[in-house]
Amino acid sequence: MDLNAWISGFALALTPENLILCVVGAVVGTLVGVLPGIGPAATLALLLPLTFTLEPAGAIIMMAAIYYGAQYGGSTTSILLNVPGECSGVVTALDGHKMALAGRAGPAIAVASLASLFAGLVTAVLIATIAVPLAGMTTAIAPAGLVGLIALGLFAAAVISPGPAIPALALILIGAGLGLVGTDLGGGQPRFAFGIPELRDGIGFVPLVMGIFGLAELIRALETGGRPERIRLVRWPWPTRADLRAGWRPALRGTGIGAALGVIPGASTLLAALAARGMENGFATKDRPLGTGAVAGVAAPEAANNAAAQSAMVPLLTLGLPGSPVMAVLAGALMLHAIMPGPAFIAQNPDLFTALMASLIIGNVILVVLNLPFAGIWASLLRIPFRRLVPLIIVISLIGVHSVQNSLFDVWLMLGFGLFGWVLLRLKLEPTPLVLGFILGPAFEEYLRRTLLFSRGDPTVLLTDPVSATCLGLIAACTCWMIVRRVQVMRCG
Repeated sequence: MDLNAWISGFALALTPENLILCVVGAVVGTLVGVLPGIGPAATLALLLPLTFTLEPAGAIIMMAAIYYGAQYGGSTTSILLNVPGECSGVVTALDGHKMALAGRAGPAIAVASLASLFAGLVTAVLIATIAVPLAGMTTAIAPAGLVGLIALGLFAAAVISPGPAIPALALILIGAGLGLVGTDLGGGQPRFAFGIPELRDGIGFVPLVMGIFGLAELIRALETGGRPERIRLVRWPWPTRADLRAGWRPALRGTGIGAALGVIPGASTLLAALAARGMENGFATKDRPLGTGAVAGVAAPEAANNAAAQSAMVPLLTLGLPGSPVMAVLAGALMLHAIMPGPAFIAQNPDLFTALMASLIIGNVILVVLNLPFAGIWASLLRIPFRRLVPLIIVISLIGVHSVQNSLFDVWLMLGFGLFGWVLLRLKLEPTPLVLGFILGPAFEEYLRRTLLFSRGDPTVLLTDPVSATCLGLIAACTCWMIVRRVQVMRCG
């Protein structure tokens, strides 16, 4: 992006409406990060109906702010109460809460916020720098290559997903099957509709994702329930120069690790935070080892998780591959506005892309302002019994789903998917592969159809196209390695 593109992006992001939406997203994201049990994916899914009333730029700016705002908010309760609002906050709590117990909650929160700000600014510039040329490269990929890339992305999602790979692959296939429900665009005939008129137009993304992520998570949260009632008082001394000297290098290293891992589909902010902490173990000194309230133990994981949260947009915007539940919801939000993420996204929507990049910078600054002075207020929200919030959230969700198409059938779909998602959670199965299959399944079918059309029905083109052959080769190699490892474990066991 050149200077003119940045100016254009800031001009659009700083319009009163978009700026207000960015602030609202940052506040909601911080709230979500503070309150354990909801999560940004569920929140974005529940708010999808609201995006219909917004312009595309405003909708995406608000949803992105909610996502990375949750990373900020999760660190506050991790430090003050040892209650991570986000999964990546578990890593921050290891040293952050020790600092709070030592009476240094203020510096700990300040270090976490400043490290996240630094990572957010650097990653926003990095995304803007590499996304445009990467998108230009991907537009030259033939349909056969896109078939291979989508297959590799789905395979990686199954392998990296928590739990066994076989159930994850099964969920991907189930999701792809759900995505194919409706009228076949090629033949004009209904598929898997089972005589139900409402299914002729397919299964809606909103009831699926609101059920699988939103309702299922709420049911599980009701099961586990309970939060700490004791809130620590927070004083506001800024970090000392020694704290800043001890934290800037870990923040820099964490930013690099998070930005690199976030680009990989399937990698999570938790993985980035763990990797950053693992690297800092090698740099820790004897007088301040990690786990004893070290500043490095706060700065590195906080920088890593925020960098990973933002760089995860690269595969979505340039390849159309959502690598996480949140990116899957963002992809759905774009498609609801008739905007298809993928190789042509930046070329077809340059103003939207530049505004999104500018909003990342604006949003990170807003979040520092929100998190430093008001951390004590955010923590006090944990006193609200979660059982009082859930009924209100569910009613709002039902109204939101019904308002999308004024369809009671969508409400029943959401309830059904909510129960199915809850069963998956009880079985300790991550529902993300199902949603990825739902989104990418139709795209896989479309590109495969184009490939066979261009090759006159010859499937061997998938082995002769360099991109497709490379992706399929990686899938085959990883599968063989997994089988060999499994055999070795069985022999040793």
